[in-house]
Amino acid sequence: MRLVFAGTPAVAVPSLRRLAARHEVVGVLTRLDAPLGRKRVLTASPVADAAAELGIPVHKANRLDEEATRFVADARAELGVIVAYGGFVREPLLSLPRLGWINLHFSLLPAWRGAAPVQHSLIAGDAVTGVSVFQLVAAMDAGDVFAMREFVPGPDATAGSVLAELADSVGPEVLADVVDSLAAGTAVATPQLGAPSFAPKLGAADGRVRWADPADAVLARIHGTTPEPGAHTRVDGARLKILEAFTASPESVARELAPGQFAFEGGELFVGTGTTAIGLRRVQPDGKSAMDAAAWWRGLRTETPETEIWNPEDVTEHHD
Repeated sequence: MRLVFAGTPAVAVPSLRRLAARHEVVGVLTRLDAPLGRKRVLTASPVADAAAELGIPVHKANRLDEEATRFVADARAELGVIVAYGGFVREPLLSLPRLGWINLHFSLLPAWRGAAPVQHSLIAGDAVTGVSVFQLVAAMDAGDVFAMREFVPGPDATAGSVLAELADSVGPEVLADVVDSLAAGTAVATPQLGAPSFAPKLGAADGRVRWADPADAVLARIHGTTPEPGAHTRVDGARLKILEAFTASPESVARELAPGQFAFEGGELFVGTGTTAIGLRRVQPDGKSAMDAAAWWRGLRTETPETEIWNPEDVTEHHD
């Protein structure tokens, strides 16, 4: 079947490669080159690079406008497939392919419609997440679902590790199976069931650790905001990014810790929450490289640093 593919980041590349191996991908839509790194060098998207390697024509646009619509029309695509493009498909492009558009989304719809489903799922403490392939409609992530597959994150899984697993193996397999069934004329989609939840893009404030919360909620926020936008707190007034944290056994900390209070015991660093302590494995002080949490602690000049106990109701921050 003749497909046009819309996607931008690295998480979309495995799906593009899987479809290109089984169908005729006649065009790729991706966002414009973006400045990256300290020198802000204009860099093509990972999907653009993969399409060039595969010899597929590419159209770059930050909005799927009239020019993008002409590109798809000229390609005579029978189906559009979108995976993390970063923009909306609107009419008349939405209805242009004979079979419309399908979307690979990294949640079990109708849970977590929006831009950051994996992050919000982990922050909420969901025991199960997964992927959905659905028919794209005008309303955000609201179309009928062709297929879903569950995925159970490990206890120390982060948003980055879960998204990588869903994007590298689970998602492409489910997506390719749906495209195969559409090509064969056997695909069946069913309406989404239940009340939707929403997953807007996260901002810096979402990563600020709330030490007064219960331990499981603190860990969920750290895991759900790693690597982006990044879990962080302030210690002695300086920002500290938390890269790896873990559940501490009751025997690990000999004394009860107040929220935000540190303790270094048995070669490991712990910090108190609203319930039990958690452990910190890797951190990144402001302006420095990532390091072992124990090494950071040994480098402090005081054994009683002042840790920010932040309540999101106390401060209003801009969310990007």
